[in-house]
Amino acid sequence: MTNAIGETLDDLQPLLWDQHCCLPLRPDADVGHLLRFQEIGGSFVSVNVGYAPNDADSTLRILESFRRQLATDQRFLLAGSAADVVTAQATGRLAVAFDLEDANPLDGRLDMVERYHRLGVRTLVPTYNYRNAAGSGCMDAEDEGLTAYGRAMVREMNRVGIVADGSHSSIRTGLELCEVSTGPVIYSHTCMRSVWEHERNITDEQARACAATGGVIGISGVGVFLGPNDISLDALLRHLEYAIELVGPDHVGIGTDYPFDIDDFNRELTENAELFPESYTRWGPIRFVEPETLSPLAAVLADRGYPDEAITGILGGNFLRVARQAWNPEAQNSPSAG
Repeated sequence: MTNAIGETLDDLQPLLWDQHCCLPLRPDADVGHLLRFQEIGGSFVSVNVGYAPNDADSTLRILESFRRQLATDQRFLLAGSAADVVTAQATGRLAVAFDLEDANPLDGRLDMVERYHRLGVRTLVPTYNYRNAAGSGCMDAEDEGLTAYGRAMVREMNRVGIVADGSHSSIRTGLELCEVSTGPVIYSHTCMRSVWEHERNITDEQARACAATGGVIGISGVGVFLGPNDISLDALLRHLEYAIELVGPDHVGIGTDYPFDIDDFNRELTENAELFPESYTRWGPIRFVEPETLSPLAAVLADRGYPDEAITGILGGNFLRVARQAWNPEAQNSPSAG
C-alpha cells in the first residue's frame, strides 16, 4: 500500500497517536508545546479546543489562533484526513486535529457541527461530567442518557465526519452513543473501572459496546484515573492490558489527556470547581503521565509477548483505522472510494 507521496506504508515506523491532549484554552496559547510529543516520535495529536465553559465564540477564537500557528510552522501538518496523518509521519512532521469536550461550544445549533468539521474538529464528547442539552455526564446522580437533541447531534456528526466520544459521559449516555451512531464510537481518554474505581473510568459493558462499533478505547495518563494519583508506566499498563484482554488489541489505544501547561490546568480546576468533584481532588494536585513516559511503550509491550501487529495498532494504527472510516464520509461514498 502506498500513500500520496509515494512512500510504502509498510516501510514507515508505527504511528504514535495521542487521541487527546490539552493546551490552555486561550487564543494566546503556544502550540509549540506540542512538539514535546514529536520529540519522542509522535505522529499525531488531537488537541482540545473547547469544553463545558466555552461557547461558540470563545471556541472559534481559540481554533482560529491554533490553526494559524500550526499552518505557519512547517513542523506541523493540519490533518483533515487520515492520509494527512500518514503524510505527516512520512515527512517528519506532527499531524494535529482538534476535539471538543461538551456540546456547549455548539450553542445549541446543529449547523455548528459541520462548521467545526471544516475547521479540523474530528472528535466530540457530548457531555462533560454533568448533564447538558445533549445528555447525562459521568458525575450525574441520575443517568438519563442521551436527549433527543443529543441523538440528532450524533447523527449530524456521523454525516459530516466527527467521531462520537463517550469520555466524560454517563454509562447510559455512552451506551446510547453506540446504539445511535452509524460509525465507530471511541473513548478518547479514559481508564478501566474494573481496575480502578472512578466515575470517569468506563465499565466493561461500555468497553464492549465501543468495540462492537469498531471503536477504540484510549487509555488516559491522568493519575487519579489510573490509581491513587499514580503516573507510573506500570499503572498505565495495568489499564492497557486489562482493556486488551477484555476487547482485544484492535480496540485499544492511547489518549493521554496531558495538559502541556500544568499550572494552567490547576487554574482551570480551581476556577471551575463545580465540574471537578472530590474524586478529582482527594489525592492533591492531579499528576499526569508525561509524554516521554510513552517512549519505551513499544519495547515493553514486545517484552510482554505482544505481536508486532498488535503493538502497531495500540500505538496508533487502531485510531488511524477509525479516522479512515469516519473522518471523511463523503470520500467513502464517492465513486472512486475503495
